[in-house]
Amino acid sequence: MRLIAFILAFLLAVPAAAQGIQQTKGNFEDKFRQLDEVLPDPNVYRNASGAPGHQYWQQQADYVIRAELDEEKRRLEAEGTVRYVNNSPDTLPWIWMQLDQNIFRTDSMAEMTTTFGGPGRRGPRIDAARGGEPARLSLEELRRQQAMADNEYGYDIERVTLADGTPLAHTIVGTLMRIDLPTPLAPGEEVSFDIEWAFNIVEENTIFARSGYEHFPDDPRKGGNDIFLFAQWFPRLVAYSDYEGWHNKEFLGRGEFTLEFGDYDVTMTVPDDHIVSATGVLANPGEVLTAAQRQRLESARNADAPVFIVTPQEAQANERTGPTGTKTWRFTAENVRDFAWGSSRKFIWDAQGHRQPGAENELVMAMSFWPKEGGELWRKYSTAAVVHTMKVYSRFSFDYPYPVAQSVNGPVGGMEYPMITFNGPRTTLNEDGTRTYSLSEKVYLIGVVIHEIGHIYFPMTVNSDERQWTWMDEGLNSFLDSVAGYEWDPDLPWGRSLPRDLVPYMTSTNQVPIMTQSDSVLNLGPNAYGKPSAAYHILRDTVIGRERFDFALREYARRWKFKRPTPADFFRTMEEASGTDLDWFWRGWFYTTDHVDISLDAIHRLRLDTANPDIDLSRRRAEALGEPEKVGVRLNEEQGVPVWVLENPDVTDFYDENDQFTVTPKDRESYESFLGGLEPWERRTFERAVKEDANYYVLSFSNKGGLVMPIILGLTFEDGSTQRMTIPAEIWRRNPREVSKLLVFPKGKRLASVVVDPDWETADADIENNYYPRRIIESRVEAFKSPEPSSRTGRDLMAEVQGSD
Repeated sequence: MRLIAFILAFLLAVPAAAQGIQQTKGNFEDKFRQLDEVLPDPNVYRNASGAPGHQYWQQQADYVIRAELDEEKRRLEAEGTVRYVNNSPDTLPWIWMQLDQNIFRTDSMAEMTTTFGGPGRRGPRIDAARGGEPARLSLEELRRQQAMADNEYGYDIERVTLADGTPLAHTIVGTLMRIDLPTPLAPGEEVSFDIEWAFNIVEENTIFARSGYEHFPDDPRKGGNDIFLFAQWFPRLVAYSDYEGWHNKEFLGRGEFTLEFGDYDVTMTVPDDHIVSATGVLANPGEVLTAAQRQRLESARNADAPVFIVTPQEAQANERTGPTGTKTWRFTAENVRDFAWGSSRKFIWDAQGHRQPGAENELVMAMSFWPKEGGELWRKYSTAAVVHTMKVYSRFSFDYPYPVAQSVNGPVGGMEYPMITFNGPRTTLNEDGTRTYSLSEKVYLIGVVIHEIGHIYFPMTVNSDERQWTWMDEGLNSFLDSVAGYEWDPDLPWGRSLPRDLVPYMTSTNQVPIMTQSDSVLNLGPNAYGKPSAAYHILRDTVIGRERFDFALREYARRWKFKRPTPADFFRTMEEASGTDLDWFWRGWFYTTDHVDISLDAIHRLRLDTANPDIDLSRRRAEALGEPEKVGVRLNEEQGVPVWVLENPDVTDFYDENDQFTVTPKDRESYESFLGGLEPWERRTFERAVKEDANYYVLSFSNKGGLVMPIILGLTFEDGSTQRMTIPAEIWRRNPREVSKLLVFPKGKRLASVVVDPDWETADADIENNYYPRRIIESRVEAFKSPEPSSRTGRDLMAEVQGSD
């Protein structure tokens, strides 16, 4: 295509029709509309920059707990004193507590509303192969149903009193308990009360919980052994915030928790051959560890590699014998939002000190606890992964905030609590007695340790509300664990949290926006983990750039360390600290189910007309010679049909000797008139453009997925050179459906091909419409044998017929 008119006219004003803009009434969609209209207004508690306001507050809840494990009955009995400080400006007539163990009651809301074929690791399933009918139950689900029928689960709340013994009226509502105070709690006041409770411990592999016990019947000890993991094991204060009041949503199993920070002093009485791992610092090592174990623990503080505190030999010796009594372990923890622990005679224990010069906790003890079933897999990788996680995450946020970081193996595949995580992978026992592990188990262990230790940063320290917005911690943590994973070993097959991994989900119909409340999300993994992670990768590597993204993320983490942020605080902080308007990004990725699909529909090459007939007409003659010959003329030539003027030269004239591209005096006169009519600046501009003779290209794009994104171009030129170019997403601000972009390259630099998103970094769903010219799609031809008829009747009849033949 040639540019007939003066090229500056195109540069200065491209008409709307040329860009394909539909000028019909009411069809414009503003993808760049500001987000403030849907975010809560800034106030004295949370300001417009995304930082805590000058009157920000949060409550405090301190606990002193005494617990006793009855191993034989698999029952926990405990009592505790709770100190609750009302830092809010509100007077509270009651307080709410979480009773999460009540989810295992047969009449719980979670149990009563679980649908057949719904979410669950090994639950009932709709059988598509049988016409979509609920035809089958798994043995795992049958076992779970039987366990629920044979046992009474949930809390037995035996006493709720003031410190002086005065009973407190309380009402249990599912997984919640309201305690009515005798006197409303005014701002700045505190109240202390006592609770006594007990519950039967669920078998995790049967009930599918976040905690419980795992039984090992094949251990040499008569009756076998257990690993106990305790989480959501004590009545905990429900959070009370400036933006929601009491966060008393029913626990349905998926949406996790937001809790108040406080100090803990917890004692656990367990069989005397058990080893205990817990939130906090062991306060009485002299009472529960041998002299040798205490010496090993001390030497581990300055070790370059993990040191065994309890050796594999000691753990296996414990497995063979029974307890002779009990021991009481005591742990203390300051400024934590929860407390969890594990206990077993099977535990091997190693530890290694991690140094953080200048941090509040300059020495962090990284530790792991696992049974012999963990084998070399755990010895090699668990504690090492704990240390690696702290090194990476601290770069993106703050120094690890606590004195201990632990990884504990048990029945729970992966869960996090302050200073302690539960992680599931193990080795496989071979027939010859050796233990081995697969590559997938290795990747799983390293990955889950990174992910769960990472949760100690988000949300155990940056205390977002998991019950409401799972993506705030899971998405951010999935992004950081992928960063840490690739820094560990980029060649390992890590989990699917990069943009290219999310295309199948983002083009599916069974999805909801990221901002959906946790219990209503249809596909939690891709929605709360993968899609937000992909979004952060795109922000970091494509939209904002690593330096500004990392600065903004650190600012968010440090602003909200030990505080409770909301999505608005995150969105505003990331924009304010990076200096980037990201409202279009949050809207598209977090509030819609649009996907990325940018198509490069056409490329037009423009060449500036010089207006000089001696130049332009010569060019046009060359262009005409490049056109295909008329079909009829070609066939005439092939058939030898004579041409009249060639056989009768006496009929030729001036027009046969000259064509439409011949320059005439009138053409030259028009050229001189054109030049004389230009203003001086116009002539200078025009003559420079003619001299440069640049290559002008108009690239036409359409947005087929609805999600506006930067347009990343990989350009290849005829001389073999390449160039990468990123067009900001704001190009879509006036028309989110179709845009055209003019690119200018110097003389001699002609485009050979263009590809959109050449490195697959924006989650573009259809890469085939990214190529111009379109490429041949590679596939395979596979030989196969037709399957036999699936109907048993059909197969039998066919066999009879073949037999008769």
